[in-house]
Amino acid sequence: MTVAAAPQAFISNDAAVLGLLAIILGFVFWGASRERGLWKKFYAVVPAILPCYLLPAIANSFGLIDGAGSGLYPMARDYLLPASLVLFCLSMDIGGIAKLGPKALIMFLTGTVGVMLGALVSFTAMGVIHPETVAGETWRGMTTLTGSWIGGGANQAAMKEVFEVDATLFGQFAAVDVIVGYLWMATLLFMASRAEAWDRWLKADTSAIETLKQRMASYQAQHARIASTTDLVMIFAVAIGATGLAHFLAEPLVAWIKSLPLEWRLQDYSLDSRFFWIVVIATTIGIVASLTRARELEGAGASKIGTVFLYVLIATIGMQMDLKALADKPFLLLLGLIWISVHAGLMLLVARLIRAPLFFMAVGSQANIGAAASAPVVASAFHPALAPVGVLLAVLGYVLGTYCAYLTGLMLQAMAGG
Repeated sequence: MTVAAAPQAFISNDAAVLGLLAIILGFVFWGASRERGLWKKFYAVVPAILPCYLLPAIANSFGLIDGAGSGLYPMARDYLLPASLVLFCLSMDIGGIAKLGPKALIMFLTGTVGVMLGALVSFTAMGVIHPETVAGETWRGMTTLTGSWIGGGANQAAMKEVFEVDATLFGQFAAVDVIVGYLWMATLLFMASRAEAWDRWLKADTSAIETLKQRMASYQAQHARIASTTDLVMIFAVAIGATGLAHFLAEPLVAWIKSLPLEWRLQDYSLDSRFFWIVVIATTIGIVASLTRARELEGAGASKIGTVFLYVLIATIGMQMDLKALADKPFLLLLGLIWISVHAGLMLLVARLIRAPLFFMAVGSQANIGAAASAPVVASAFHPALAPVGVLLAVLGYVLGTYCAYLTGLMLQAMAGG
């Protein structure tokens, strides 16, 4: 009996598919930049990241392209993801973060702990409420959401590879990420509009906020500049050069780990994963580079170029999604709501205990949950000059995201008996 071959996609050439993805991204961001009309109303409700996932997924679902048969995702994963991590970490200003004061850092780290704790609590709670939701491989998908809610899309994609998350499960948690994450962002923006009342309830000392506004406005003016060709080439050199070095160092490191005695069981912790070490090494290079003059490249838009790399990666992930499967586990939304509630409750509790202003709580939370894409939005809701604070803390989230999500993944794996 002859087995029927799978129908070929209408566009099968990867160069043409990449062109289509570029057009999709351009269309999305063109619409999101409109200041009036239908697009303004649409993107006031729908975050731009969602169509970046969904439009390629629709193209794949209707046979316009073949995500599974394309080589674009492996390319974006191996080259653009590490490069984006380097550029995001490059902008980290350790001195600037330290000057924000202990309460800002405490609230940010509380947010990180809240995400990790929320993963464990929601997994346990859904095991009682609806065990089918957390059965099987669900814990793997939760690692990607942990990466996203502590760091960002790059860390999320890194966890997808490290824990070998199925593209469909990844797509389900991407939907939870967008729906729950932006619901929480809307809540924070609502709270920001009533900051004085919240600060009274928190019994917060807000005297440092005015000083902070002046310092960040000065920092922003000092570092911003129009990028020259040399700047752009140097950004490219740092990002791709560091990515190449990460690949070069990961190869012998993985070979050495695999040569160790089996009883060490490092394989159980994904430490024999070449991609894991590429991500870790690239992140580390970015941190080290941030301590040098290379950090000045942020003023020329290093993190913006990293964001472009990231959105290309997001589009290639989207083209692998099976949209029909997104409705298979509706209780994942409840899991996400429990998860974010634990994070929010811990943030409010600690803010009250240390009398932190709502600004620190809100930006510390969004720097975890929304990363650099939305943390500045929440920060600017308090004052436009404070937007860079959200970026600084979000960059710290990119640094911690891979490590903390990996640790949370190991705990979830143990709870699931995997």
